[in-house]
Amino acid sequence: MLKTTVVIPTYNEADNLPQISAALFALGIDELEILAVDDNSPDGTGQVADQLAAQHPGRFHAIHRPGKQGLGTAYIQGFTWAIQNGAQAIIQMDADFSHSPEYIPQMLTHLQDYDVVVGSRYVPGGKLDERWSWWRWFLSWWANSVWVRLSLGTKTKDATAGFKCWRAEALQKIGLERIRSNGYIFQVEMCYVSEKLGLRIKEIPIYFEDRRIGQSKMDMRVKIEAALRVFEIRKRHHGIKKGSGA
Repeated sequence: MLKTTVVIPTYNEADNLPQISAALFALGIDELEILAVDDNSPDGTGQVADQLAAQHPGRFHAIHRPGKQGLGTAYIQGFTWAIQNGAQAIIQMDADFSHSPEYIPQMLTHLQDYDVVVGSRYVPGGKLDERWSWWRWFLSWWANSVWVRLSLGTKTKDATAGFKCWRAEALQKIGLERIRSNGYIFQVEMCYVSEKLGLRIKEIPIYFEDRRIGQSKMDMRVKIEAALRVFEIRKRHHGIKKGSGA
């Protein structure tokens, strides 16, 4: 089994973090570790992370950042830490159970033949929470199936997916220092660069559940900003050639 690190960025996830950690450890994966990257959450998520680290020495880790610095930098810092600490497989996921831990064994199995495995809402068998409004569903579908694909020419069905399992070598090939997006558009930039480099991408269907506790950070302003930044991604990486690494 590959040494696996699950990277979870957190901001106000004090109620979710113990539950998602318990679910991850319950998978029974021998070499699975968890890294929480907390942006000084006012609800005490950082202290909860420290308690979990004390309860699970060597298996749960925490990075404390001085303030809300964004999803992209949280993942880059988490990925970098995981690679430096010997992870061979690196999983990115939310703390709120939108991404079910039950898919992780399947992801790790597919990682034997692929560079990144994407938990996808938009391949056959993938499904969104039935409680989503038609407007929210339409925006998500349009962003992935129309806007990103037309603007960037991507083939991945769920370009904005936040549930992925990476080979450490794939992240090193991407070169995390060239990734500039910091909000939710980070997912699109990682997808685009992965395709440009010719990484082997596998999408598996998942059921995307709405968060169980707390409020979503994905408001309309964030969505509009993400849509507009697609053009910056195309301009920034237009020179990448297939097979060229960092």
